[in-house]
Amino acid sequence: MSNEIEIGRGKRGRRAYSFDDVAIVPSRRTRDPQNVSLAWQIDAFRFDVPVIAAPMDSVMSPATAIALGKMGGLGVLDLEGLWTRYEDPTSLLAEIASLPSEAATARMQEIYREPIKAEFIAARLGEMREAGVTVAGALSPHNTQEHYSAVLSAGVDLFVIRGTTVSAEHVSADGEPLNLKKFIYELDVPVIVGGAATYQAALHLMRTGAAGVLVGFGGGAAHTTRTSLGIHAPMATAVADVAAARRDYLDESGGRYVHVIADGGLGRSGDMVKAIACGADAFMLGAALARAEEAPGRGFHWGSEAHHPELPRGERVHVGSVGTLDEIMFGPGARADGTTNIMGALRRSMATTGYSDLKEFQRVDVVVSPYQAG
Repeated sequence: MSNEIEIGRGKRGRRAYSFDDVAIVPSRRTRDPQNVSLAWQIDAFRFDVPVIAAPMDSVMSPATAIALGKMGGLGVLDLEGLWTRYEDPTSLLAEIASLPSEAATARMQEIYREPIKAEFIAARLGEMREAGVTVAGALSPHNTQEHYSAVLSAGVDLFVIRGTTVSAEHVSADGEPLNLKKFIYELDVPVIVGGAATYQAALHLMRTGAAGVLVGFGGGAAHTTRTSLGIHAPMATAVADVAAARRDYLDESGGRYVHVIADGGLGRSGDMVKAIACGADAFMLGAALARAEEAPGRGFHWGSEAHHPELPRGERVHVGSVGTLDEIMFGPGARADGTTNIMGALRRSMATTGYSDLKEFQRVDVVVSPYQAG
């Protein structure tokens, strides 16, 4: 059955839903929150909680990646951020946080003009490895070809290729594009790749051999992709579509399970709960963790799009600080707005609806129930 609606006589569009448009329905049984497991596993790596930190300078430094890893999550370092361009970017991070809004983009473009250095990639990943946590780093598709050998020689457990959108078939007239299938085949480590926002795009990425697919496109707090490019993917529909691709690829491949990771539009714990309910195995958090007192952004949040040299389509946004990383993850929560104790909220939601683990919770009933503020 098609859910296309007429936009005008010459154009039809499919109705899509954001997390605000859907709600979870309680079932006939409940269970104790302490009997709920939040663990998930990708390849050989098991995590106590389904949280992956977004590879963004405002969210992850080597220190915060290590801290999150010790809490049972996965910290991913941006390998083309300030930590791989400068020996000690602490003063520059402080400067970015202090810039007036009208000067932020131009100054950030200057700061990020410094080249990425292989020795700093090795040093940062080595620091994470010495701490005994799962080591993960990220590059954008256009920088993967140039820098991945430095990443591999330094040693990662998981490699993330993250862009606003990533396709299995990138067409370029300038130089050799990244052949994702060949690249993943030749790597010895699991690769998480994205974003993708449609069934077909995700299926193509799964066929490249990716261990996980990031779902999202311009949905994050620091992105202006919707206003600058006119592109946006409502996340509830996107996650459900990619989860359907995972199911069909499981059959097509004879049992190969590719993890679906929601990435974008996840500012509050309720959004994270709904992401799992729509079919995600885990979620990648940016703004939610940028609110930590230890976050390198000092209450500000930005992505690589904010300092793009030709077409900035993101901005430095003020998200504030709501508590320590531990309080944001596990509480105790001092706020009732879904910004602290996010794992407690997920655990309670699963218990209230009677589910004991994340895979089970993907089957929870969801209804369309648009939230109207005020």
